[in-house]
Formats: sequence, C-alpha cells, structure tokens
Amino acid sequence: MTNPWVWCTDPRTAWFSDRAPPADRGTWTVTLARRPYRRRKDVALLSLLLFVLAMTLGPTPSSAASNDWYTPTARPAPDSGINVTGEPFKGTDAQGEVRGFVDAHNHLMSNEAFGGRLICGKTFSEAGIADALKDCPEHYPDGSLAIFDFITNGGDGRHDPVGWPTFKDWPAHDSLTHQQNYYAWVERAWRGGQRVMVNDLVTNGVICSVYFFKDRSCDEMTSIRLQAKLTYDLQAYVDKMYGGPGKGWFRIVTDSAQARSVVEQGKLAVVLGVETSEPFGCKQILDIAQCSKEDIDKGLDELHALGVRSMFLCHKFDNALCGVRFDSGGLGTAINVGQFLSTGTFWRTERCTGPQHDNPIGAAAAPGAEDELPAGVEVPSYDEDAQCNVRGLTELGEYAVRGMMKRKMMLEIDHMSVKATGRALDIFESESYPGVISSHSWMDLNWTERVYGLGGFIAQYMHGSEEFSAEARRTDALREKYGVGYGYGTDMNGVGGWPAPRGTDTGNPVTYPFRSVDGGSVLDRQTTGQRTWDLNTDGAAHYGLVPDWIEDIRRVGGQDVVDDLFRGAESYLDTWGASERHRSAVNLAQGSTATASSAEWNPFTSYAPHRAADGSRDTRWASDWNDDQWLSLDLGATHRVGRVTLDWERAYGKAYRVELSTDGVNWQTAWSTTTGDGGLDTAVFPGTPARHVRVHGLDRGTDWGYSLYEVGVHSG
Repeated sequence: MTNPWVWCTDPRTAWFSDRAPPADRGTWTVTLARRPYRRRKDVALLSLLLFVLAMTLGPTPSSAASNDWYTPTARPAPDSGINVTGEPFKGTDAQGEVRGFVDAHNHLMSNEAFGGRLICGKTFSEAGIADALKDCPEHYPDGSLAIFDFITNGGDGRHDPVGWPTFKDWPAHDSLTHQQNYYAWVERAWRGGQRVMVNDLVTNGVICSVYFFKDRSCDEMTSIRLQAKLTYDLQAYVDKMYGGPGKGWFRIVTDSAQARSVVEQGKLAVVLGVETSEPFGCKQILDIAQCSKEDIDKGLDELHALGVRSMFLCHKFDNALCGVRFDSGGLGTAINVGQFLSTGTFWRTERCTGPQHDNPIGAAAAPGAEDELPAGVEVPSYDEDAQCNVRGLTELGEYAVRGMMKRKMMLEIDHMSVKATGRALDIFESESYPGVISSHSWMDLNWTERVYGLGGFIAQYMHGSEEFSAEARRTDALREKYGVGYGYGTDMNGVGGWPAPRGTDTGNPVTYPFRSVDGGSVLDRQTTGQRTWDLNTDGAAHYGLVPDWIEDIRRVGGQDVVDDLFRGAESYLDTWGASERHRSAVNLAQGSTATASSAEWNPFTSYAPHRAADGSRDTRWASDWNDDQWLSLDLGATHRVGRVTLDWERAYGKAYRVELSTDGVNWQTAWSTTTGDGGLDTAVFPGTPARHVRVHGLDRGTDWGYSLYEVGVHSG
C-alpha cells in the first residue's frame, strides 16, 4: 500500500490518503516569506522552524493531542461539529510578536438589530442549537414573507426555513438574512488561526422603522447596549463549557496589552466596535444637527464604559457628524430614499478636487423603496462627473474625532465621504495620532499610504479569493514599505454577500483535509447537523468556512498574501497600542507673541495676529487681500522645532513657506508647498533650533487674503 502520509509540494496541505497527485508524492518544499517585517523578523527561518515543529509534533487525524485545553468539557449536546484536530498555536515568534489572522469587521449580534427580525437566528442560545439556528417566524412555511430576502437577493424570497438540523437553504453565501455567526462556527475560525475579531455592534433606525417585521424599539443606542450585553453573555456561555470564568477561548478585550496576552495564550481576542447611522442621536434634519457636544461626550463615555474601542461616525446616511461615501445601484437608490425619509434631504454631490472619489450613485431603480416617497418627490439624478459628497466632517464631527482621540479610541473611516475622510486624516496628522482603521474596503484606495503613514491598519472585505488576492497585490508594495500586515473584514450578518463557490473543476480547488497556516492543525469539511459544507461547492456560507477561504486564497493568490494576513494580528495591535500610548504634544505657539505683515480691519471683531495663537478655533487672524503676507510667532525661547500645523479658514495659502529663525532677522525655509488646498495642513521637517516661526504666504488660494484659525508649533 502506498504511504498514506504523503506530503504535497505545498507544506500547508497534507494528503491523508494514498490518492495524492502522482507528481506530489514523496516531496515537499517550504515557501519562504519574501520581506522583513517589523523589528526585523526573519520570516524565512521562522517558517522553516514552524514547519519542522509541525512535522515533528503535529497530531494526525486519528491521534489525540496530549494537551486538550482547547476542548470544552461541557459542550451542549447536540451541537455543531468543529472538524478541526490539533492544538491552537500559542506564544509569540522569536521577535516577541504575536501571530494570527484578524477579522476587523464582523457583526456577531446583528440579529438583535433593525428591530430584531431582519437577521434570523442567534449566535448562541442557552436552549441549544435548535433554538439558535431557526428562521424568523414570518419565513415559515416557505419563505413567502421573507421580504428582505426578496429585496436583497431577487426572486420571490422563497426558501426552506428549516435551519437545524437540515440546513437545506441556509446559511448560504448569498442569503443575507440568516445567521452566519453561530458560536461554534466562530470557534472553527479561531482553531484555523484567527486571533483577533472586531465585533461591530450595528443597527440602523431608519431601516428598522420601514421594515415590515419588528419586535422591539428602533432606538439605535438601545440596540447597541443590548448587543454589547449579549457579547459578554456569549463570553460567559463559552466559559461555562470550559469550567468557569476566564477559561474559554472567546475573550473580550479592552486594551492592547490584554489583547496580546489573550493571543499569546492561543485564544481569540474580541474587540468591541460600533457601526451605526446616528451615533449619540446625532442625526440631521434639513441640515440641522439634532445633537450637541454634550451628547457626544456623554455617548463616547458610555460606549467606552461598555468596552467599545473603535467606531464609525457615519454609516449609510449623512448625519450631524459627517457625510457618507454613498452606496451604488438599486441599493444606493433605496438608501438615498431612506436618507430623505430620515433627514428631509437627498444626497448631494459635487466634482471631486483630488484623485479620491465617493462611490457612484447611478440611476438604478428601487421601486419598493421609491414608493415610500411622498407624492411628487423623486430621487434626483446625478452628474457622472460629480462623484463626491458635498458633506464632509462637520464641526460636531471634528469634536467627536477629537473626543475619540482623547479616549484613545480608533476611528473607522470606511463609509465616510472622501471630504470627511480627508479632514479626519488631516486632524490625525496634525496630532500624529495613529488610531485610524479601514476595515472592509469602503475607503478609497488612494488614502492607503496616508493611513499606513500614520500607523493605521487596513483590512479588505471578504471578497472571493481571486478578487481578494488581486486587491492585496495592488497595495502589496505599500505594506512592504511600511512593514505591516493585512486583515480581512468578513462583515458576516452585515447584509453584504460573500464569496460564491469556485467549483471543484477549477484546477486548484481547496483539497480536504488541509493544514492550518501555522502547520499545527488539520481542518476537514465542516458539518453541522445533517449538512456538510465544502467551500468549493458552497462558497463562504458561514463563519466556520473562513479558514477554508484563507486556504483558497493561498491556492489562488499565493503564500505571500496569506503570510501578510498571518501578520495581521500584530499590526492591528500595534495600531491600537500606539493609539493608547499617544500623548498630545505641547503646542509651543499657544500664547506666543504674534506679529504680521497686516491684519484685516473689521468694526465688529478683531483679526489681529495673536488670534492665531490663542488656542481657540472661534477666532482667527486674517491678512490684507494680496499675495505677499506673513505671520510670525516669537516662542519666547529657542526650541527644537520639527512640526507646524496650520488650520486654515476658507482664505488659504496655495503657495507658502514655513520659515525658522533664532534671532528674528535671519530666516531659513524649513518647509514649503505650491499645492496647498486649505483645511488643516501639517508641515513635518527635521528638528531645527528656532525661537521664531514664520508662515510666509506667496500665492493665495482665493481672492481673499490669508486667514488662519490656529497655528501649532511642536518639537521635532
């Protein structure tokens, strides 16, 4: 008989039969990573050592592991299979860095959102799997009243509503209204190498209000509180299977050090985020904000106390904080209708001023939604060359961004309009704050380098393996430049759609069983009840197939893409940790002596030079209306200056210099630009001794003069 332990030429896949491809029999090679990672990781040597260790110590499918800390002692019966053997990896690499995948965008509890009847089924139930994985009541007996299925998936919405134990029609990669995050499926993803998950607490009050079926209030913050509570309840549910509090693999974390400890123990670190359309009640009606700064502070404090550490400030609808990046097609039209019903305004567009743009709205019809409009009101048409949202980051939005920085929270910029994103990045750059996340491909890719330059983290939506690999390649050089890993955002239970099956005749299908990326575990097809899923024929139907999807990426995109993903946990925690350690630099300019070439005269207010150094954005300096103007600050003593921030009013400088002097007489140019576009500029240059700092305008960006709310001067 042929040796049943034949390794194919890929060290990640073991063939446990005598039917291995003839060309692969008896051979194996090790794929070495091709780039250094943070703190000079020797990936090639590490990969070889991990592989040899897996060959020596890795369990066979028929053998029992010697350490079964990862096996629950009291799993409910009946329950889902996990279909993974082998001990989850622990510890760090030789450089002290954690390993593992990060899902930066998931929705464990969205079945509780949108009125409680949009996503059918539960992540867990004390009553067992039969209670957790059952359809919504109105879907019985044949799905005729599965209205949202009809809206999102076409057809008539009909399906077999029975979940456990048959699962004939759901979960499925194209079923947007059925539970995909059953806890045991998440467990399989953890066993397959995932070590960080961001659980975004999500809802939308407008969708809730217009959806036909609901069994609870549409108040967004009420839903967020409930989802947070249930996430902690899930942690306790898993702990109970392992013998008590703190013993399970599902660990909610509230700081990066705690997360590192969890990952080093081989467990799953769960971070709470928020994705909702009207956080803190901050909706806008006819462009009038319905919240205050006090509401924002109160809301941020409450979310932080719940354990939330990242959040979106806007989602789907323009609100009092920021404009959104639009949705396209029929869904975009439906959401635009929802925006009107909620705010009294449709999306408004303008020509983009840079390479970044928002998603095209288009003119696709959404009859079911448009019927909700008042008589005589129609969705407007949009010019193809006007693809940017007029609405950016509002004054309240800036207050919220700075409030998140104060609380060391991370800002999710996906769904923000490019105008809002640009301003948020300007603020972060002015403060050198790294806490920026793009978690699921809603950011314009032209922002990528600015995010990495700040120290932020980027994850791609869970596209099919071919599309995912192609997009990963497009940003590969920047990850190499900044030495960072990569993530994915599954967005499961997020009404987005997931990878369809590629088929078994593609030439490179996933072959079961396969080994995990670290080499220490073996994964077979996943079975729950009477249904067994195969990624090749079922696609990414539920969360338990995330490891299978990663294996598919390896086969389609290559080991390099997966290696970047395996560094994701370290990179995400680097961003989080740097955000926690951030301290605002002392502004050497505040209260300094200011002089200027001129100051605009106004009988009702002062635009004197010192107004740009008084620490308030409610005042400003303004010059006369000609090009050659300057504002000079005497810091009172010589400092090493390396960063200057300029918060322009609408009258900005297109061409200007930042000049330094130790005596106020002899000046040297430290930084200059001829392409200024207003907003918040940050000039960074090598630290230079200076007592005097001068902003020297050369060419105005408007017909007015130059006007600055605040100038910041910081040590370098």
